Amino acid sequence: MFPFSAIVGQQDMKQALLIAAVDPTVGGVLLFGDRGTGKSTTVRALASLLPKMRAVVGCPYTCPPDSDDCDAAHCGVPRNNGKRKHKLFPVPVVDLPLGVTEDRVVGALDIEKALVHGEKSFEPGLLARANRGFLYIDEVNLLEDHIVDLLLDVAASGENLVEREGLSVRHPARFVLVGSGNPEEGELRPQLLDRFGLAVEVTTPTDVRERVEVIKRRDVYESDAVAFRKKWSRKDGTLRRKIVNARDALPDIEVPDEMLGKAAEICIALATDGSRGELTLIRAARATAALRGDDTLTPGHLEQVAHLALGHRLRRNPLDESSAGARVERALESVMGD
Repeated sequence: MFPFSAIVGQQDMKQALLIAAVDPTVGGVLLFGDRGTGKSTTVRALASLLPKMRAVVGCPYTCPPDSDDCDAAHCGVPRNNGKRKHKLFPVPVVDLPLGVTEDRVVGALDIEKALVHGEKSFEPGLLARANRGFLYIDEVNLLEDHIVDLLLDVAASGENLVEREGLSVRHPARFVLVGSGNPEEGELRPQLLDRFGLAVEVTTPTDVRERVEVIKRRDVYESDAVAFRKKWSRKDGTLRRKIVNARDALPDIEVPDEMLGKAAEICIALATDGSRGELTLIRAARATAALRGDDTLTPGHLEQVAHLALGHRLRRNPLDESSAGARVERALESVMGD
């Protein structure tokens, strides 16, 4: 994979993905914008950056060794003296292709075992493979609506329930949903936009030096990928340790009531619906504080992530032609300037 630390520019995209890596409860990331801006490359680079996780050997859901989910999901891995064999695995990043069927996503009856052995056995789908990792949908705006609804519901609940062909299986499906797309090929429904925790408007760089650096790095990578990855391995390693430290520090980040009030005021100023905006804003700001090594949430953390957490939740106002980013900036100035 192309090294994450070697990606030029696109700071918002990288920040949103790092926040999701530190705190998966932010609710997923939507990368929407111009084609050819490194959306897929960045998501796959994140996969190789993330620290490995410990999981039960042979478990189709990559459950941790101390989890009871394996028993509940009937994964079939036997215990030895009450324990299961386990080892470190890469964090799964599963691609969900366009045109995928619902059975392929959620899982279904294992036809081969049913026909050959007469057994009713569950064949796990893509949701099982993505557990404890990332589920990536390229061109999410072109995916069938009922599949997107299904994915969002499972991502919110953290488990997948399959009841069909005489089977009733419930298994863990805790993953970060990452979607990307080009708005020229179709918009996302507003209710789906709101279900993604963070959204990034990915644009083509306009700085000449930045674009030249993109060309140089990509050219060197394609000439000798092994040497290029080796060159950037130290920076990737530093970033990996930063993610691990941020995860450990996250529960201890202090969130003063004043910051909760500021988050609520910002959302009121923007007229966002429900409380999902405030929750995402606080979680994203807290993860940002952890990544920066801070121990207390401050207005600066809120300001840094407000456009990622709230820009896609704004109602369309025919009397205000300002961009979402400009409206968020105005709200921040109004609230933080008090």
